[in-house]
Amino acid sequence: MPQVNRSQIPTGIWILGFVSLLMDVSSEMIHSLLPLFMVTSLGASALMIGLIEGLAEATALIVKVFSGVLSDWFGRRKGLALIGYGLGAVTKPLFALAPSVGVVLTARLLDRVGKGIRGAPRDALVADIAPPELRGAAFGLRQSLDTVGAFAGPLIAVGLMLLWSNDFQAVFWVAVIPGAMAVALLAFGVKEPPPKPGAIRQNPIRRDNLARLPAVYWQVVGIGAIFTLARFSEAFLVLRAQQSGIPLATVPLVMVAMNLVYALSAYPLGRLSDRVSHKSLLIAGLVLLIVADLILASSAHWAVVLAGVAVWGVHMGMTQGLLAVMVADTAPADLRGTAYGFFNLVSGFALLIASLVAGLLWDGLGAPATFLTGAVLSTAALVLLLKCGGNLPTARGA
Repeated sequence: MPQVNRSQIPTGIWILGFVSLLMDVSSEMIHSLLPLFMVTSLGASALMIGLIEGLAEATALIVKVFSGVLSDWFGRRKGLALIGYGLGAVTKPLFALAPSVGVVLTARLLDRVGKGIRGAPRDALVADIAPPELRGAAFGLRQSLDTVGAFAGPLIAVGLMLLWSNDFQAVFWVAVIPGAMAVALLAFGVKEPPPKPGAIRQNPIRRDNLARLPAVYWQVVGIGAIFTLARFSEAFLVLRAQQSGIPLATVPLVMVAMNLVYALSAYPLGRLSDRVSHKSLLIAGLVLLIVADLILASSAHWAVVLAGVAVWGVHMGMTQGLLAVMVADTAPADLRGTAYGFFNLVSGFALLIASLVAGLLWDGLGAPATFLTGAVLSTAALVLLLKCGGNLPTARGA
């Protein structure tokens, strides 16, 4: 297996990574503060936060089905990705103007519709651009750059909250700028590969086309749903940090820590997935999630919470890009958008259920019960993977 270096990864992957970075700066400046804003300024409960987060993320994942199908049908990915990023950018001012939880919910849903529109076409575009032997590294690189934005956004938010005396709306207005920059970079910086000559475009969700998605692909879909069910919304990491007693403005640093670890681990672990057993990495990822849940359940001390979210970040770096690679490896090239769409549809329903359960447990039994339940679900997922994961695809270099 030849050594992979960054210079071998196509330029388009780098640009897509920086587009994700800028949009994540914009989104995470808002999302890292949103649970605190809803609790302290709008009087929302943990159940309400779980409902909003679950509906928002489920909406994004469900919309990916339709955008993925359309990208396969048209044979073009960039236009849909541009519409999705554009919608995400134009919804940012709504958060700054929100006077109630209802407006926050509307803004969050519209923002996630944008994410849903862009998600499957963007992932399919990465798979189209990257050579097959570099696919794990390419997804890992894009995920790393995406996650750089995910920790830079909360870090900027913390600095502005301290500078502007906890003025949530002012920070939300600043978040509009990187969102607009992301749209411009995608529009002018990414060149989509031309469609194959003579390719015949037809409805990807016709029965005969769906029959071309092999059983091993649907197994990957099921595993992705199990992972999502075991890992509820990261908004509860922010709420756990709030219980540590640190100043309100510094609470989003918990997301900085998690996403910093995520960013540092995603690319090297993506490269590793090109060489070692995918099943082994998934098992290791579930073990890490169990450890993170147990740490977070044990104490609300800031050092303990920091340790828990760091382990959570390694889990994300180990599993998220890997699952995207496994979808690309098991689906036909002309159905990749559709494959990512169905993968995210199932994961979306799982995330909605997980976030609602987490919110109910948090309000009824407290934070420790929420994270302990996550550990139990992760253990059940681990047992299922050990028993039923024998036919999963493996890396080409394994």
